[in-house]
Amino acid sequence: MTTGESFNPAVVVVAAGRGERAGSPTEGPKQYRLIGGLPVITHTLRTFAAWGGAKAGIVVVIHPDDEALFADAIAHLHAPGAIRFVHGATTRQGSVLRGLSALEKERPSHVMIHDAVRPFFDAALLDRVSAALRSGEDAVLPAVAVADTLKKAGADRTVGATVSREGLYAAQTPQAFRYPVILAAHLKAEGEGRSDFTDDAGIAEWAGLSVKLVDGLAENVKLTYRRDIAMADEKLARNLIADIRTGNGYDVHQLVPGDGVTLCGVKIPHDMALSGHSDADVAFHALTDALLATCGAGDIGDHFPPSDPQWRGAASHIFLAHAAKIVREKGGVILNADVSLIAEAPKVGPHRLAMRQNIAECLGIDLDRCSVKATTNETIGFVGRREGIAAIATASVHYGNI
Repeated sequence: MTTGESFNPAVVVVAAGRGERAGSPTEGPKQYRLIGGLPVITHTLRTFAAWGGAKAGIVVVIHPDDEALFADAIAHLHAPGAIRFVHGATTRQGSVLRGLSALEKERPSHVMIHDAVRPFFDAALLDRVSAALRSGEDAVLPAVAVADTLKKAGADRTVGATVSREGLYAAQTPQAFRYPVILAAHLKAEGEGRSDFTDDAGIAEWAGLSVKLVDGLAENVKLTYRRDIAMADEKLARNLIADIRTGNGYDVHQLVPGDGVTLCGVKIPHDMALSGHSDADVAFHALTDALLATCGAGDIGDHFPPSDPQWRGAASHIFLAHAAKIVREKGGVILNADVSLIAEAPKVGPHRLAMRQNIAECLGIDLDRCSVKATTNETIGFVGRREGIAAIATASVHYGNI
């Protein structure tokens, strides 16, 4: 990176191929075949989205005939609107150029270019590639050393020589570049009628760029043939262990003279009010902590310190939505949210549906996944003396690529 250049990378995912080697055309393009119950491309995009490093956006290059397939594939993702598509060309090289050109308004500092049919990469690989870009490299190629003995044969398939594997590597994706230089290299290749490059690092080499190798990932294989897809499906089926986590949250606020309390975003008329730096919505505060607990993201005070004047009187749905965003950025799917309110008054029952609707809207989940319950403390303790209201919340979240 040049001095003063910010790191603002984008991702281009190439998914416009027809996959002729992956079986009958009636089975559909290989990037939309199911592995582990989801399209291949869904696994690929989910990893990029969970990584969260594509600050300048994710562009997927698709075939014009695949818009419905693509819409179905990204429907399995959270915040699918953050991923956009452009139509590809007749060659991979042409499709990449269209993806790069679609990013010109965003002006990313760097770009990662990845094959949609390589779903088995991880955040650690993306971090290695990013680190090399940040160190100032123009082009970065993840690769693994060739382990097999290599033979060179003639047209008659007779072995003519054994090729030394010393210094030989198998190229993978995502291949990453400073955005302006790889766009210029692609435009130069197009201008000179060159369309025979098999990867983007090859274009970079031809354009005179230095390409830096970083450690690839053995599992980061390209699904080319039908048997590759079948093996990938079997692999995911064997590893289908659900990562479901449960977080708990507790909060309490003091009651003071006032004209009403806010619980789960619903203002309820009352002769008391809850005291707090924000709107003191004890229910949303507890649920915020429960969500943050599922991914080890601290508590509400870490993200919204009460010493910060900007949160004075703030509506607590801001805090809850922020926690939900963190969960999704870490690959989580919110399954359930449950709140128990402990108060002698006011009555919660008449407002329960509105409370559940507020939770569902804020978290982006179905109403039947949201529960609100209330109980008294049988006149015992500070709640029984009507000195405060307490809330206990539980959230269940599914993490992972399944």
